[in-house]
Amino acid sequence: MKEEAKLQNLSDFENKSLLIVDDDNPFRERLARAMEKKGFEVFQAESVQKGVESVKTKKPGFAVVDLRLGDGNGLEVVKEIQSSNSDSRIIMLTGYGNIPTAVAAIKEGAIDYLAKPADAEDVEKALLADPSKKAAPPENPMSADRVKWEHIHRVFELCNRNVSETARRLKMHRRTLQRILSKRSPR
Repeated sequence: MKEEAKLQNLSDFENKSLLIVDDDNPFRERLARAMEKKGFEVFQAESVQKGVESVKTKKPGFAVVDLRLGDGNGLEVVKEIQSSNSDSRIIMLTGYGNIPTAVAAIKEGAIDYLAKPADAEDVEKALLADPSKKAAPPENPMSADRVKWEHIHRVFELCNRNVSETARRLKMHRRTLQRILSKRSPR
């Protein structure tokens, strides 16, 4: 029988401040409002630079940091949080989940890694989970087709939306890639 992560209570923590660093303004605002309702003292930043500045002034007890930001990598903010408060609980968010970035996030001090779009319930569970227990499996994970679709689109964006270059890197025929790119995302 697998051990599931037991949720701790927010009132168990002295420092209830939560830093949300994300360049997607509507998502960040929505998440901030939801987390305030759950009892967190939320402050926000939309870039690596502003995130680092916020960490220096407020030393958050919790953080939700997007991996890819307009001016750099969210791992820089994670490093700054860890150096200012090693007890902080940090969650990495990204629209492009993959194993190397998840490993890098955990090595820098994040306690969990969530794919976007994550809702406030998932974020709260991850932030308050007992770190000595295994995390519960997600209620609604992405399908294998969706994961494949996300990966193809991530590589396509990294290749500056160049179909031929993307097809070469993915080792697939260009026409096959064009058909995949023209379809809607699977659920």
